[in-house]
Amino acid sequence: MEEKEDINALDEINKGACMGIDAIGFIIEKVSNQKLKKILEKQSSMYKEINEEIESIYPKYNEGCPHETTAINKMMTSGTINMKLINNQSNSKLAELLIEGTNMGIIEGRKILNNKKLNSEVKDIVDRYVGVQEKYLECLKEFL
Repeated sequence: MEEKEDINALDEINKGACMGIDAIGFIIEKVSNQKLKKILEKQSSMYKEINEEIESIYPKYNEGCPHETTAINKMMTSGTINMKLINNQSNSKLAELLIEGTNMGIIEGRKILNNKKLNSEVKDIVDRYVGVQEKYLECLKEFL
């Protein structure tokens, strides 16, 4: 049973990191503040590192590749971001949207940590994912 929970956790964290990368990619081009832009570039880079680590260990747990966001998910994310920014594209509004998404990732990660029996290797990745999100959540608050 533990192996199934490990696979599920890796898939969910990989999808979450992919969504973070996608959202940052859609938003970063609208950011005018250079400090905020650098923070987002670092956050995206951390998500990419997590994705790479998951891809490297995934074959130990499951055949195939870890789940990622689909083209439909990417379109929905882009559309939602554009709708929420239709009247306000300030750095404060951009930070607010990123904080909302980051909070969703933290919640998902914490649920996985609290409710699944994970191999220590998988648990470390989930911990790191949550830690990255919590760190950047604090950074983003400055721009509200």
